[in-house]
Parts: sequence; C-alpha cells; structure tokens
Amino acid sequence: MHELRPQAGLPKPALYCLLALLWASLSAVADPLPPAARAEVVAMLGRLESSGCQFKRNSSWHSGPEARAHLLRKLDYVEKNASAKTAEEFIALAASKSSITGQAYLVQCAKQTPLASAVWLQQQLQEMRIADQTKLPK
Repeated sequence: MHELRPQAGLPKPALYCLLALLWASLSAVADPLPPAARAEVVAMLGRLESSGCQFKRNSSWHSGPEARAHLLRKLDYVEKNASAKTAEEFIALAASKSSITGQAYLVQCAKQTPLASAVWLQQQLQEMRIADQTKLPK
C-alpha cells in the first residue's frame, strides 16, 4: 500500500489565496497626482476655502475651510488608493459625492441656489485655467 505523508508548506488553495491577496495589495498602491494636477486641485480647494460659500456633505453644511480640509484628506486617500491623473478625475472620484452615503456634495454661495460641488469645482478650475492663459506672454 502507498503511505500518505504530510506535505510541507501551505495547501495549494491557501497558497493561491495568499498570492492573490499579495497581488491585490501591490496593485492597490496608486501613484500621486502629477504635480501640475495636484497644484490645480490645491488651488481649486483654496478658492473653495476663501469663497465664503458653504459646502454640504452628508446632510450638514460646512464652512469653506472645513470643506477644504475634508477634500484634502480625500485627496490624500485618492493618491494612496486610486489612480486619478487630472483635477477633473479627482473631482469625479472624490469631490463630487460622499464615499460613505453616496450623497452628492453641494456648494452654496450667498443666497444662490446650491450647485453640485462637481459643477462648482469645474467652474473654478476653468476660471483658473483661463486666468493662467491670460498671464502667458504673447
């Protein structure tokens, strides 16, 4: 009769699971935004901070400085866990809705109708880019 001997090491299914987890953890590491895109995001969030507008997330209104701090934390998260390459991708991934509740973020300036944060942030981004174009020597 053939004698069964215990094999050394992990059983194959466990080894495959371990390799899959290792691969997933390595592939989850994302690159930071390119420097130009990161500069745009930081400047755009600076505009939100100094705008005097209110920022609604998860049913509560927050000041511009609070909104900037929250979105900078989300920027850090995106740079570690996602692969945004542009300011527009950051807006879509992290600055348009709550990742917990899925509720859209809103921005309200003075007595105006609240806008989706994605719309407000895109407007700011376009204004910044136009201003940068007018500063270039002709």
